[in-house]
Amino acid sequence: MNRREFTRNTLMASAVISSSPLKGLGFSGQRSLKKGIMWGSIGVGTTIMDKFQAVKTAGFDGVEVMSHLNRDEVLKAKDATGLPVFSVCGAMHWKYPLSDPDSSVRDQGVEALKLSLDDAAAYGADTVLLVPGRVSETVSYDECWTRSVDEIKKVLQKAVDLKVRIGIENVWNNFLISPIEMASYVDQFKTHYVGSYFDIGNVLVYGWPEQWIKILNKRIVKTHVKEYSRKIAGTKGKDAGFDVRLTEGDVNWTAVMKALDDIGYNGWTTIEQPGGDTPEGLKDLCTRLEKIHAS
Repeated sequence: MNRREFTRNTLMASAVISSSPLKGLGFSGQRSLKKGIMWGSIGVGTTIMDKFQAVKTAGFDGVEVMSHLNRDEVLKAKDATGLPVFSVCGAMHWKYPLSDPDSSVRDQGVEALKLSLDDAAAYGADTVLLVPGRVSETVSYDECWTRSVDEIKKVLQKAVDLKVRIGIENVWNNFLISPIEMASYVDQFKTHYVGSYFDIGNVLVYGWPEQWIKILNKRIVKTHVKEYSRKIAGTKGKDAGFDVRLTEGDVNWTAVMKALDDIGYNGWTTIEQPGGDTPEGLKDLCTRLEKIHAS
């Protein structure tokens, strides 16, 4: 796909996005959102078993693990604690981006994605989290789009066969920086097995998560719960915006919960947030997530 085709396709997608058939179902009754935590937010314990037990004690319902862990140890911890592994986050998509100009690097990224899918299937998870690439001085926006799409297509049949969805995360990679672009990117695959892994906090630097949720709608397969402070970012730098406790930043959690209600989302809400370095810290994160659910 050349630049002219890329631009035309994106503009066409933006024109039809408002007429998408993916309508919200609305919400009635009690929310049944599940409380998850991402592997990198578990600062307690040295072994896989230790970490699962700490998460269980803190009150979480399940764990999002990284790919490329010792599979047998994850399965033992999963069975011992009764905590499901609901998602697998790719451990290699930054090292081997699917947008890299070097085809050998992209090949390694594809193999890493395949392993993530195998991990998910082994654990009974239904989703893998993928950062599809990154735009840089040496990788243009349209090159990132075209290369990553071509590489993801190589593993689509495997995802279908394993019944594991590929969740594309919105992250600070200079790519898919609007909900319309994300929706267009996901829709082009024309399959249930590619969706959006929506990170709530990552959006705050250039938008409002409730607006993204409304547009992405049923494309959202999982959510990451993360806080962000525009004020701190404005005084200490962009990355410092994450240095704020959950519920004490600029995310309008009431609006976010309503937006999730409006699209009928009742899946996993996964903590990706500092503060879980002690048993008390993990418990506090879980309690704050419960308060968000009640917003």
